[in-house]
Amino acid sequence: MPIVRALIVLSLSVLALAAPAKAQQDNYAIRPGDTLRVEVLEDESLNRNLLVLPDGRVSVPMAGSIPAAGRTVTQVQRSIAAALADSFALAPTVYVGINALAETSEQGFEPLTVYVLGEANAPGLIAIRPETTVLQLFAQAGGFTNFAALKRIQLRRTDPATGTETIYKLNYKDIQAGRSPNGLVRLVDGDVIVVPQRRLFE
Repeated sequence: MPIVRALIVLSLSVLALAAPAKAQQDNYAIRPGDTLRVEVLEDESLNRNLLVLPDGRVSVPMAGSIPAAGRTVTQVQRSIAAALADSFALAPTVYVGINALAETSEQGFEPLTVYVLGEANAPGLIAIRPETTVLQLFAQAGGFTNFAALKRIQLRRTDPATGTETIYKLNYKDIQAGRSPNGLVRLVDGDVIVVPQRRLFE
């Protein structure tokens, strides 16, 4: 196990070196719009990219809402580890890095809110950047559990003007194989992704 742990720590170090140089300085103050990469050694289902919301916070499963803006990655890392401590027998090993810096336009952008339900590894409310595609959301949600019905995923979209819901069928296996263009569909605010549980022998 020490060898496995060392390899994982090494891989996280490589990830840190690949991040933007500006953000690698320990005195870099995180800003709203930055995207953080969170890795929890003891529970891979918690690994994900987190968008720093306009209020300066990130939402971490099992840890809750964590202040990020104006702080360094080290400070955020310690806060997440402390918030997760009660959920683990031993203190968890948490890594936080900068995955992407905020766009530098004067107006910036407002994150969109989508929901992932069912057999995803990280279901729940997810804040995404505008122009995020279905396939990118799947990655942000941590992929799928072993019980996911990958051919019957649904994208549910409600028209805000009429309240009418439209259901779009998504076949992840076809998307993954390049047989379907649906992975490139751009999500809109309020979209809901439903990943049903597969049936017996499905």
